[in-house]
Amino acid sequence: MDPSAIAEATRALATAEGFAKVGFATITPLERESAWLDAWLGAGFHAGMAWMARSRDARIDPASLLPHAATVAVLAMPYAHPRPPDPGGLTGQVSRYAWGRDYHNVVGKALRRMQRALAERFPGIGSYASVDSRPVFERAWAVRAGLGWAGRSSCTLLPGHGSWVFLATLVLDVDLPASPPLEADCGVCARCLKACPTGALVAPGRLDARRCLSYLTIEHKGEIPEDIRPVMGRRVFGCDSCQQSCPHSPPPGHPAFAPRPGHAWLDLPALLRVDDQAMQRRLEGSPLRRAGATGLKRNACVVLGNIGDPAALPSLAVAQGHPDPVVRDHARWAAERCRQG
Repeated sequence: MDPSAIAEATRALATAEGFAKVGFATITPLERESAWLDAWLGAGFHAGMAWMARSRDARIDPASLLPHAATVAVLAMPYAHPRPPDPGGLTGQVSRYAWGRDYHNVVGKALRRMQRALAERFPGIGSYASVDSRPVFERAWAVRAGLGWAGRSSCTLLPGHGSWVFLATLVLDVDLPASPPLEADCGVCARCLKACPTGALVAPGRLDARRCLSYLTIEHKGEIPEDIRPVMGRRVFGCDSCQQSCPHSPPPGHPAFAPRPGHAWLDLPALLRVDDQAMQRRLEGSPLRRAGATGLKRNACVVLGNIGDPAALPSLAVAQGHPDPVVRDHARWAAERCRQG
């Protein structure tokens, strides 16, 4: 098999699937990156994401995922779209990545189509596809593949796109020409560190998930600490503060991630009144399902408490009857703030 032909075919297939960038990195030990990961895990910055520790070895060694792994192809699919106007009232803000279709489905299907096409064109080629939920250190390989650089926000920054991209990888068992590294960094800019509302960016490139609003409103299943609740503001799912502060403005993203009606701003009273199972069905195919019905209702209570409008009291009364004690506790906290006006 001709390595240059495989690389050219991979780039062409990636472009046809809507990926904006693709680069190739030769698999060599991630010594510096694994030391960083070990220090991050050792500090407990992964919070309740225990799978980050369990998958540590596989994450730094793609050869454990694919026999004879030789190259990591790293792909970036842009997702930025203009935010719909703020409707005001009792609504909550959703992180930009979750306005449209679930990227796991969109990007995952694109990768599977690429795998099939490569296998048909180059019989015998082996590959392993990954979209964020699998144990691959995408950010490290993206830097090695010359797509971008590690930003102070802990996001990977790509020229012309900033951090508004979904990263995916194809581990291949053939040696392909490596992409040249990108000689760029954030310079003296530290806007993201100042923009983080909770101080979760404890140092350049070092995120403490225990204080990160994206982690707390999406992955975390328990109570949101009371000192952090007011800082959430109207953020009901995720947080874009560090990304929005970055001076790298993104172009329009893939159409699959354009905002669905009512997904950029959630109607919070309606969210609290709908049955949990009905909500999950309604959010089929959306990243919003990740938080689960109880997580979204917990978050909605916090945002309503931050808005402080007594008009939210009837829906908060409904939430105080929810079967989950976490939702009930947050509803009581929010109702007290609304009664105070």
